[in-house]
Amino acid sequence: MRITRAGWALMTVLSTLIVLLSAKYAGLDPDDFLSEQRDTYLRHELALGVHISGAIVALAVGPWQFCARLRRRWPHWHRRIGVLYLLGCLVGGIGALFLAPLAYGNAVSRLGFACLGVAWLITGGIGLRMILRGRVEGHRRWMVRSFALTFAAVTLRLMLVAALAAGLDFRTCYLVIAWLCWVPNLLLACWFTRLRPVRQVS
Repeated sequence: MRITRAGWALMTVLSTLIVLLSAKYAGLDPDDFLSEQRDTYLRHELALGVHISGAIVALAVGPWQFCARLRRRWPHWHRRIGVLYLLGCLVGGIGALFLAPLAYGNAVSRLGFACLGVAWLITGGIGLRMILRGRVEGHRRWMVRSFALTFAAVTLRLMLVAALAAGLDFRTCYLVIAWLCWVPNLLLACWFTRLRPVRQVS
């Protein structure tokens, strides 16, 4: 699978946009919280801050791991960014597991976000193990899958905006999107990475 320049550019722009929009939550200002979840977030600010900080880092640096030019010319930076990305996934994933049981909605949305957190940690962990064993192609495959889950931060917000614009019920949409924001991403990533060697954008 080759990541085209246009695809990489779109991925990077969307990721950066969500990072900028989400950065305000790092300040933990109650006025920025989802109104339905404000009291819950105020009681669990530490877990929220951990999740937000880790997720923002992973989403901000993740796209640059797919830039072959960076990897070829500055391999040390590729490794450093990779370490930063995996640390972001680890921190964000741990925070996600603490927050999942408190997610808005009911057991459906909570289970959806819990599974996302677990899958996020597992894919990153396997990707790390692959590169430590020198299995570069396996590492690339699992990093694609890992970032597909990181990109759920983008797909979740795009889906919510589309659902609200269509006038659909927010609660019902949220229950469905808790799964749709990441399951299709992961399935597509698995399908594409099984077809042929992963090639980064040049």
